[in-house]
Formats: sequence, C-alpha cells, structure tokens
Amino acid sequence: MNALPRLTALAALALLAACNGRGDHIGKAPSFTPVAEAPETRAMIDPGLPVAIVEQRPSDGASLWSPSRASLLGDRRAVVRGDILTVVIEIDESAEISNSSDRSRTGSESLGLPSLVGLPQRLDEALPEGATSADLVSIDSQSRSSGDGSVSRNEKLELRIAATVVDVLPNGVLSISGSQELRVNFELRELLVTGYVRPADISRQNEVTYDKIASARVSYGGRGQITDVQQPRLGQQVLDAVLPF
Repeated sequence: MNALPRLTALAALALLAACNGRGDHIGKAPSFTPVAEAPETRAMIDPGLPVAIVEQRPSDGASLWSPSRASLLGDRRAVVRGDILTVVIEIDESAEISNSSDRSRTGSESLGLPSLVGLPQRLDEALPEGATSADLVSIDSQSRSSGDGSVSRNEKLELRIAATVVDVLPNGVLSISGSQELRVNFELRELLVTGYVRPADISRQNEVTYDKIASARVSYGGRGQITDVQQPRLGQQVLDAVLPF
C-alpha cells in the first residue's frame, strides 16, 4: 500500500528534472528566452533622467555642427539609461606552466659489539651456526621521489554583441547588460555579457572592448538536443559529487 506514494514521488521528481531546462525542447526546438522582463527592456522603456537642454543660438540652424546628439556630427555614444552600445570581445590568450621536482635521500646505520668483557664470545657460542654478535643491528634506508607537472591552455574567442545601459551609477559609471540568442535547427546558442563601463572608454564608434569592462561576466554556450547528449545525466552528476572514490 505504501508503494503508490513512493512511485508518485519518484514520478514527480522525474518530471521536475525533465522540466529543468531539458523538457523545454523535447520533440521541438528550444524556446527563446522572453525579452519582455529582461533588464535591457526595462531600461529602454524607462524615461530616465531628463537630458539637459543646450541653449540654441540663432546661427545653429544653419551650422553643420551642433552640440545636440541628433545632429550630423553629434556625439552618439551611450551615456544614459536605455542607450545601446557594442561590446567587442576578442580573446586570444595562452598560458603554459611547467614544474618539476626531484628528491633523493639515502641513510645507513650499523651497530656492532665486537668486544665487551668477553660477552660477545660467550654469546656467539649460544647462537646458531653462522650467526655472530659482531654486527648486532644494521639498518639501510633509501627513498626517492620525483614529480613533473605541466598546464597548457589556449583560448580564442571573437564576438560582438549589442548591450544596453541598464543603470548609471552615482559616479557616472555605466552598468551594461546584453544578451543574444541564435537558434540553428534544434540548437540554441546563447551569449550573455554584463559589467561596468566608464563613458570615457567608449569609442567614437560607440564600441567598448571587453578588457575595459569592470567585473565583466561573459557567458557563451547553448542549449538543445546536442548539448543534452554531451552533458552527463542528473543522477550521474549527483553520484560524482557524493561518491568518495
């Protein structure tokens, strides 16, 4: 009678595990993340702080240059909440570490009693044939240890993503957040970037490189049927975490 509740609980756990990411694309392509509640969307619809109005002179109407951001030569770099800028991610790094150690130690101890008031001679008579008390104790020890280790890494990544200014800190630093999703057949590629940018580090092309983003968090991955095959199952991950061997 108690088997039915247990089976129900196991079925519920299995259903929750299936719905945790993988259930979304069983028999179909993975769904895109809704953008309605994304921080970028909220920043874009927020009116933000009012922009200071620059006093216009009568001659500004006929001038090619104007301090306004809407002018031909105006500064269109992202400066307020809701503005968009391009993040350029170009990573080409390599690291190589090699360590080796070698240790050797040899020791020898010998204790003998060739003569002590005739006692060794009398003791030899009581010992079996071939045994002698000339070398009572003899110890030899030898140890040797060696180690060799190396680490080699090579990373190369070239990406461009549009990010949105989601907040302007009191010191003028911009908090940015960007997301990009690309679905090909049944596999969804995801690119996420967040961090803090100084307005002075944004180029005239409204671009900023990743090495000028403080607290940068860049995630490049995906989800879908191919990724599910490459990942170990939930039960295997639990066993790898709890088993001591």
